[in-house]
Amino acid sequence: MILSASRRTDIPACYSDWFFNRVKAGFALVRNPFFPVRISRVSLAPEDVDCIVFWTKNPAPMLGRLGELERAGLPFYFQFTLTPYGGGLERSLPPKREIVETFRRLSRAVGPERVVWRYDPVICTPELTPAWHLRQFARLCGALEGCTRECVFSFLDLYAKTRRNTAGLGLHPVPPAVMEHVAAGFAETAARHGLTLRACCESIDLARYGIRPGACIDAEKIESITGRPLRLRRDRGQRPGCNCAESVDIGAYDTCRNGCVYCYATDPRRAAGRAARHDPRSPLLDGRPPKAAGAS
Repeated sequence: MILSASRRTDIPACYSDWFFNRVKAGFALVRNPFFPVRISRVSLAPEDVDCIVFWTKNPAPMLGRLGELERAGLPFYFQFTLTPYGGGLERSLPPKREIVETFRRLSRAVGPERVVWRYDPVICTPELTPAWHLRQFARLCGALEGCTRECVFSFLDLYAKTRRNTAGLGLHPVPPAVMEHVAAGFAETAARHGLTLRACCESIDLARYGIRPGACIDAEKIESITGRPLRLRRDRGQRPGCNCAESVDIGAYDTCRNGCVYCYATDPRRAAGRAARHDPRSPLLDGRPPKAAGAS
């Protein structure tokens, strides 16, 4: 089993203590996002978990405890999103210079092969122009050189929550011609810095720029990290174009506190209340379960 931690929220940034409590307990309880009264028990025992994939914009709270995963025999890697946006779009993150340093520290701790950089999403506005993105991407490539082997990028998708959260900001889908221009520039810069560039769930074919579709939960990478072949199926529950392997997600929607206005997973009107219900000792990330659902 591949554990996703998590597409739904930033567990390393917001719920690190809860996660390590669950590792110690050997399981977590997870609500069905469509039927919240349905609660599943997910094993975190090393004999059941082939690999953990972390998704985060700030793993700093977790850095001092990664040895616990190594000692528990739980392989892992990180999908680390680092964009050039400021507080208008990412309201509750630390300053980017601190996040860059956190990226470097994480890479030193676990190795560059286990840290995938995500420049995601690419948002274009009258201020955030293609030329601006090309400059910022080059700057971040320089700052992260040697700290990662791979960069994944994608262009903004206007999901329902994204539309609500960004109403009034004038965000629009990126036109295909702009996508190609940005992708070509990214590819040239990535090559100069020794980075493999991948695109996440893009319908446009970018192969002419040497950019292949990526997989965030990457079967090939997981086999490399674990050192053994695994029979991993493609996840049919994801959106069209997704190449991810099947996984089990232990997060909860509407619980992330990073404050990214373009987020597809968080409604800020709900997030504050759900975060207030969080108990790091609970087997559930979001509140406490009924007694019949499982012990803590």
